[in-house]
Amino acid sequence: MTNIAERISSLDSEIRGLEEKYSRLAGEVRLLAVSKRHSTGKIREAAASGLRDFGENYLQEGLDKIEQLRDLDLCWHFIGPIQSNKTRGIAEHFHWVHSIDRLKVAQRLSGQRPVDLPPLNVCVQINLSEEISKSGATLDTAGSLCEQVASLPRLVLRGLMAIPAPLQDFDAQRACFAELHDLFVKLQGAYADMDTLSMGMTNDYPAAIAEGSTMIRLGTAIFGPRE
Repeated sequence: MTNIAERISSLDSEIRGLEEKYSRLAGEVRLLAVSKRHSTGKIREAAASGLRDFGENYLQEGLDKIEQLRDLDLCWHFIGPIQSNKTRGIAEHFHWVHSIDRLKVAQRLSGQRPVDLPPLNVCVQINLSEEISKSGATLDTAGSLCEQVASLPRLVLRGLMAIPAPLQDFDAQRACFAELHDLFVKLQGAYADMDTLSMGMTNDYPAAIAEGSTMIRLGTAIFGPRE
């Protein structure tokens, strides 16, 4: 059985190869380990292999892991849907939030971010495929939401995030991601801190890297099947 360290090493080599293939800067793509429903033991293994960024979808599970792994210097990302009544725990304990989908949530995160912590790094979630089952701004409304989020005092607008509808064709995946990259480049001119394009998961990360992703979110490829 391939262990976590070997998987990470293999992924790192593949990512660097994709950077070179698609004329990206070396080291430009950051690997976010999606650790939801994986044990703290597996997270420790991944951290020992050099990973620092970990993403959680569920607040209580994330808080438990943050507490149990306080001895490690990790960067915690909240990547799941956000309920309004769960914002305080996110604001107080996470370093990043990728799933800002409406102003109300952003306002609550800003108001609840402790003053003794740095501002919370956030990405606005874009519903690229405009699926009813998914939240997020559309390509047309994203600019307005970004403007509102960027004006809040305890948040730093770092970028955009998307979870597009599953597509099997590589060219179709690229075309979808290209739309988000075009918006990202346009918005970068307005926001000095915008440097993160969080797109690409297990089934489509090569296409995401080809189209400018700076952060890919992988879980099973690192940790194996969920427990």
